[in-house]
Amino acid sequence: MKTMFWEDSQLVLIDQTKLPHELVYYRCKTYKDVIHAIKTMKVRGAPAIGVAAAFGMALAELEGVDLQKAGEEIKAARPTAVNLFWAVDRVLKSDNALEEALKMYDEDIETNKAIGKHGAEVIDDGDTILTHCNAGALACVDYGTALGVIRAAFEEGKKIKVICDETRPFCQGAKLSVFEMQQENIPVKLIVDNAAARMMQTGKVNKVVVGADRVAKGGIANKIGTLMVALAAKRFDVPFYVAAPKSTFDFENSIYDTKIEERDPNEVLYFGECMVAPEGTEVENPSFDIVPSDLITGIITEEGILEPF
Repeated sequence: MKTMFWEDSQLVLIDQTKLPHELVYYRCKTYKDVIHAIKTMKVRGAPAIGVAAAFGMALAELEGVDLQKAGEEIKAARPTAVNLFWAVDRVLKSDNALEEALKMYDEDIETNKAIGKHGAEVIDDGDTILTHCNAGALACVDYGTALGVIRAAFEEGKKIKVICDETRPFCQGAKLSVFEMQQENIPVKLIVDNAAARMMQTGKVNKVVVGADRVAKGGIANKIGTLMVALAAKRFDVPFYVAAPKSTFDFENSIYDTKIEERDPNEVLYFGECMVAPEGTEVENPSFDIVPSDLITGIITEEGILEPF
């Protein structure tokens, strides 16, 4: 399932806020449409955001907009994911924005398949794998990182099962990861976020595989809630793997220098259209966690499995 494609000089995206109940496409006719799609999470997941950003730059070029200006605006859409910055800078160094974006589109698919192949090596026949948020095809152009590892193991004939936690407040685990696993006929169960430790304590999880929005010195940044999963995995001796392309790596900075995105309080106050807290409730809504390296068993990349650094 490809999350996006280029058609008639427009970027066409699956509107992921409508899944799993509706398959709706959002057409980006301008680079500002791409910024809107990224901000409102119509497109999400570090690799997908990166490729969408590249196409946003291509749209800016077609519009005759100064690419440096457009690039700064696109980078500001979501501040945590490395791929967003990487993609914009890569296009700025190229001679043709659209050609570079199309090249990155194809590379993303091949990269994810390579991640899946390497990651499948650590998945044993009979494993039950817990994953947090969505790092599947819908977080990339296609195939996925963390779910790509699961897909690859399943394609090899390994009898595996998957547990997805819901991942509040956007419920990407419930809405997207479960949807993807069902599409592939991979056995899957859904749990609430605060049941993950219980699953590990009772021996119902053999491995944890998650994605990452940033890999840097000292650890990773990933969807809020990842740290709790990693801590539980460490306590109950469950291997905790991160699946991420090298484009998500920041080798120069500490993970603790990462700017953590704070999102709209209404994402927490409401579940759909239903308000779940009293009027006037104060909210903190950080979108990402920092997971230190000592909680990570290995980082699965397109080049192999690396030690945390």
